Amino acid sequence: MLKNIFKWLSIIIITINLGFTQNVGEVAVVPDDTTKDPGLKPGDLAPSWALMYAPGKFEFSRTWTVERGQKLRLFMTQPVRHPVVLSFFATWCKPCMKELPHLENVYQAYKDKPVKFFLVDITEATRTTNGNENSPKAGPFLREKGVTIPILFDTRGVAKERYGAKTLPRLFVIDKFQTIRSVRQGFREDEDLEGELSALIDELLAEKE
Repeated sequence: MLKNIFKWLSIIIITINLGFTQNVGEVAVVPDDTTKDPGLKPGDLAPSWALMYAPGKFEFSRTWTVERGQKLRLFMTQPVRHPVVLSFFATWCKPCMKELPHLENVYQAYKDKPVKFFLVDITEATRTTNGNENSPKAGPFLREKGVTIPILFDTRGVAKERYGAKTLPRLFVIDKFQTIRSVRQGFREDEDLEGELSALIDELLAEKE
C-alpha cells in the first residue's frame, strides 16, 4: 500500500514539473538522459544557440531574435527581427513523426513571411543510447517524408540541454525579442496544432519592434 502511494506521488510530481509547459501529449523519452530540465516556460528568455546546418556552416539564434535593446548579430545586413519556431526531434521519435507533417504545413504557409522555422535534430546526440544505433540520419529521412523545414544538427546535445528537451517532440515559439511565447511537449491527435500555431505566428508578426 505504502509503495503504491509513493508511486502515485512520483507521478504527480512529474506531472507538476511538466506543468511549466503546455499541451503535453504523446511523448518519446530521450533515453538515459541525466541532464536537468530547466523548465522553460512562456515569458522566459530563450537560450541562445549556434547550430550547424551543413558541414562548417552554422545558424545563430541571434541572427533573428535578441533581447529588446540589443542588436541582431548581423544587424547591418539583416535588420528585421523574426519570430522563431523551434522544434526538437529525433528520427527514432514516433510522436515527432506525427507532428512533422503539421509543422510542414504551417511552414509552407509562412515560409515567405518574416518568421523562421527550424527543426533541431538530436538523433546523433542520442545514437549510442538505448538501442538507437540504427536510427536513420535526419536529412535523407525527412526528405523522403516530404519535410522541407530547415534542419539544425545538435550533435553534441548542447541546445537539447539548454532547452531541457528530455522528451520529444519539444516545440518552442520565440518572439522577436528572444522571449518564449509557447512551449509544447509531445503531440496530441485531438488538438489543432496548425490552427493554434498559425494564430500565434500571426500575432507575433503583427507586433511592432
